[in-house]
Amino acid sequence: MAQTPNTLTKKELKKGWKLLFDGKTTKGWHTYLRDTVGSKWTVQDGAIVFDPTKPKNGGGDIVTNEVYENYELNLEWKISKGGNSGIIFDIQEDPQYRATYLTGPEMQVLDNVDAADNKKENHLAGCLYDMSGDATISKPKPVGEWNMVRLIQNKGHLTFYLNGIKTFDGQIGTEEWNKLVENSKFKDKAFANFAKVAKGKIALQEHPGSSQWRNIKIRVL
Repeated sequence: MAQTPNTLTKKELKKGWKLLFDGKTTKGWHTYLRDTVGSKWTVQDGAIVFDPTKPKNGGGDIVTNEVYENYELNLEWKISKGGNSGIIFDIQEDPQYRATYLTGPEMQVLDNVDAADNKKENHLAGCLYDMSGDATISKPKPVGEWNMVRLIQNKGHLTFYLNGIKTFDGQIGTEEWNKLVENSKFKDKAFANFAKVAKGKIALQEHPGSSQWRNIKIRVL
């Protein structure tokens, strides 16, 4: 018998898992640098849905109210045809940073087939955006199907999985990590505080196309 979406089993509860989405409301989230969740983000049929057709002032990335450091994040996403989004983490929410991506790295969410941003291999679904990954490890489900994410951060060590395939493994702040940054757009001075702290808020990104999110849960390590 399949588990009901947006619920935890007794076994998960015992292991310390907590839901970041109750399946009915956006409680626990807010639009970056605002107090509430913008109108482009709604809950429909047990999923958080980003609707790009709604008024522009209702947009912006949504972030967790809480800060997380050492954790495993699990969630499911699906994207519209040509859609693009992302999971951004280690966000330092402060008015001096106008956007989540100025401080937080991103696990890419993408329609690899039809999205405009599919030209660079490290921009494909599941990759550490603009830093690491390629088509050999980016294996999203077809548009309209749910993809499963595991994102683990423990003492700055990052491990990504998309649909059970490891898409990144590395340590923030090492020489290898710094080379990845240096070879990415994050080397620009606008990103001077990018990924400097392995702790912060977690965001679902506003981007072209509609995205849906469910079974968002976290376990502190």
